[in-house]
Amino acid sequence: MKGRVAAVTGATRGIGFEIASELARKGATVIVCSRDIESAREAAKKIGSGAHPSALDISNPASVRAFVRRTVARHGRIDILVNNAGYPFDKKIWYRQFHETADGEFDHIVEVDLKGTFRVTRAVIPVMLKKKSGVIISISSTPAIAGHVEGAPYTLAKAGIVAMTKHVAIEYASRGIRAYTLALGNIATDATFNSMSASARKKAAQENAMKRWGDPKEVAKVAAGIAGDDFSFATGNTIIIDGGAVLL
Repeated sequence: MKGRVAAVTGATRGIGFEIASELARKGATVIVCSRDIESAREAAKKIGSGAHPSALDISNPASVRAFVRRTVARHGRIDILVNNAGYPFDKKIWYRQFHETADGEFDHIVEVDLKGTFRVTRAVIPVMLKKKSGVIISISSTPAIAGHVEGAPYTLAKAGIVAMTKHVAIEYASRGIRAYTLALGNIATDATFNSMSASARKKAAQENAMKRWGDPKEVAKVAAGIAGDDFSFATGNTIIIDGGAVLL
């Protein structure tokens, strides 16, 4: 990873923070992105000297363009993009039945999860094309593949990310850009694990073959592995990280 510049959206906590930390540990210069620059600074300080904070609101096209200009001006390149930022877990939306979902609720989630990922990816690809190399990793979820009885707006937005990854992978493979999706199952983050009751956590742990929750650090190690050269002849893949619940 030495000499490579990685941008991680939503990198101040949870999965994003662990991915940023792992990439930095492997020698990459990591851009810690967040809407809240103070949170980004704090996270970058925790990660260490290889991390640099940057303000980025993926729902704002102007913010996305400014972020890319700043990063290229300072670091000269963006070799790795991790699209991790997403709409916060909202119990009211998650547990609402499909036919009860309001247009506004659906729009809010798509605006961040799908269109936000699209905006950042679109802005970074021209930078990668100049170097004729790059890796784009986008975070999705297992319901986007297998479906689910809850969280329909999230599922639809995350399914769009899977399709986008495939499109980018095919269109830009000949010009040195690889793209992947990580489809996550039950990962123990503040947004999920810590928002659930003890009984709900226990029930969720039984959904996969390993009978446990995943750790954000486990996701980070997979992301860092994909970002390196070991996956040089693979692209467009959706890699499931869920302890063996959804099998392809």
